Amino acid sequence: MAERDTRTPLYGIAVAAQLVDMPEATLRLFERKGLLAPSRSDGGTRRYSDDDIDRLRRVGRLRDEGMNIAGIGRVLDLEDENADLRQQLAAEQDE
Repeated sequence: MAERDTRTPLYGIAVAAQLVDMPEATLRLFERKGLLAPSRSDGGTRRYSDDDIDRLRRVGRLRDEGMNIAGIGRVLDLEDENADLRQQLAAEQDE
């Protein structure tokens, strides 16, 4: 069986909210604040991937630790930048 791509948008907002145990309004707020960008269907419906769900869980943990939305955004940006640099380094080492 082929492994599923974690970037594939699968879940509507109601299912995503259940998976991360947050209200749908909170997911919309996080999107407005730039903490994540779910895909959209042709009709404009939000679709969340497994990667989006993982990111939402990370946001929830940071929020539970007392971090504000601006701080969470900065932490996520730094984590994304770090992951990109690690991928670049791994690609250079493979050459």
